[in-house]
Amino acid sequence: MTLKAINRTIKTKPFLILLVLLFLAACSSSDNEPIEEKEATPPIPTEPEVFESDLGTTTIYDRSKMSDSFILVNDPGNGAVYLMDKEGEKITDWELESGLGNDVFLLPNNKLLASLDAEEVHINIGGSGGKLQLIDAKSNSVEWNFDYSSEDYVTHHDAEMLPNGNVLAMVWERKTAEEAQDAGSVLDIDVFPEGLIEIDPKTNEIVWAWYAWDHLVQDHDETKENFGSVAQNPQLIDLNYIPQEEGDIMHANGIAYDPVKDVIFISVNFFNEVWVIDHSTTTEQAASHSGGTQGRGGDLIYRFGNPNAYDNAKGTKRFDRNHYPNLLTGQGAGNILVYSNGKTEKQSIVYELKLPDSYTLSPDTDNEPQEIWSYTHPELYSEKVSGAVRLPNGNTLITEGDFGIWEVTESGEVVWQFQGDGFFWRAYHFDKDAPELAFLNL
Repeated sequence: MTLKAINRTIKTKPFLILLVLLFLAACSSSDNEPIEEKEATPPIPTEPEVFESDLGTTTIYDRSKMSDSFILVNDPGNGAVYLMDKEGEKITDWELESGLGNDVFLLPNNKLLASLDAEEVHINIGGSGGKLQLIDAKSNSVEWNFDYSSEDYVTHHDAEMLPNGNVLAMVWERKTAEEAQDAGSVLDIDVFPEGLIEIDPKTNEIVWAWYAWDHLVQDHDETKENFGSVAQNPQLIDLNYIPQEEGDIMHANGIAYDPVKDVIFISVNFFNEVWVIDHSTTTEQAASHSGGTQGRGGDLIYRFGNPNAYDNAKGTKRFDRNHYPNLLTGQGAGNILVYSNGKTEKQSIVYELKLPDSYTLSPDTDNEPQEIWSYTHPELYSEKVSGAVRLPNGNTLITEGDFGIWEVTESGEVVWQFQGDGFFWRAYHFDKDAPELAFLNL
């Protein structure tokens, strides 16, 4: 109590004078007495909340730090796609006409974009597909079907809805052993390089395409037109970097589209890289080395994760097999999350990397992006699939393919886990009031 306050009390409330004097006396008598130190009260330990359901086991370690949201789970191991809450209860699921190729994603218009197995898959080298569908999330009825499967080509792994309403999909295309050797391949077998196609669902027309085969370099056979220095041509793809015996020489597994810069990110597993290409090109320009906003046609405008893939001694190799190039929006916009499976060390790592404002790619230069954040844990390891999503509260939702799902804070605290008996491609976060969930009428 201040002196000014005491004076006011004496003038206005005489009956409190005695009480005030006693208070002051007590304070003065104890000022010189040693204060007895008390042990800090330890925090009350909180037991994890464990929930068992038909889906698996869910553990909440700290509910106050957990994002209270729904999760869309893609489980190709059981051919299942379902929406669940954080206590492991199924909200809804979908029965698919065809087997789950890998990815199913909820769109804001209450549609599911699904990458599925074709009735006959002729090319199956570690990621099936051949069929794309748009499915009404409420009625589970197919509204659009696109089959792209033959002896010579097949869609696989991933697809994305573009802002213009078209669907972007990854494809493998067959090149015969003769075509491969004519391009300077060290292999005498058919090979299956990567490509991208953009389909207009209104007409089923392929309105744009890009193929890695148009952007190769090799230093094996000097008689071929694409012979050259791998190190001096980082914009090109080394045909012989991974001479896989089964002909799967690149094995891309994920795409992401940046609508601001009109570029596409491709996760290329066997190269331990993410490639970036210009989507502003025409199909003709995408097959060349010029044209488009970036002026480089369909050549790589940027690449990161493994400088060794183009004989670059500068920069740090981060990825050891990688999945899900996930561009961030909102907090962290301009950054990208990538799941590095860590096949060599049997240790997975999630990286958040800051992408450059403009894309440049030069020989003998450290072209790698800045690392902003990373997360690993002794128990985090999946050789295949997997990915990571940034949540609105700043936490990160991590899919560990052969285990389940984690939620971790920025400081690395595990606040939630789900373990199931499936094989989990990816998990996607949705707020309970997200427009994608309007069909639930919650």
